[in-house]
Amino acid sequence: MDSFEFNKIAGAVLGTALVVFGLSELSKIIYHVEKPEKQGYAIEGAEAETAGGTEAEAPAEPAESLGTLLASADATKGQAVFKACAACHDGSKGGPNKVGPNLWGIVGRNHGIHEGFAYSEAMAALKDKPWTYEALNAFLTSPKTAVPGTKMGYGGLKKDADRANLLAYLATLSDSPVPFPAP
Repeated sequence: MDSFEFNKIAGAVLGTALVVFGLSELSKIIYHVEKPEKQGYAIEGAEAETAGGTEAEAPAEPAESLGTLLASADATKGQAVFKACAACHDGSKGGPNKVGPNLWGIVGRNHGIHEGFAYSEAMAALKDKPWTYEALNAFLTSPKTAVPGTKMGYGGLKKDADRANLLAYLATLSDSPVPFPAP
């Protein structure tokens, strides 16, 4: 190989490196992104830090009573909300447990008693208490606040209308639906 060939190869390598580094610097100018003041993302439903350590946020009280919200709830819209729940729960009669227990007949059923599901100690301790609409509403708002120690990792439904629609749908998942509380 003579020196002319070597110079052509070296020139091509250096030219390519120059183009790559030049494009890199040009892209930094074109796509310049300011660093945020605080790194990370705020996750809704996460525990908030207080002066005394970490403490779960208390669920906000609904502006309307649960009975009023349920009176205007739409079970069809609740079925759409349930699609997110269906990743972990089954709602069919006699259906299987998934990551979470089957929810057929959940309204009126006692906490932590569905056969074949391994509940957390916190949920199993409530086995004498039924899932009323009020209890389900509190749990769906913030599971970790309603039942501290639950295995359910869901952050909760913050919108009153979505919870009411979901409760109306859950009421249909039963052979004998429990009537809504009075408005």
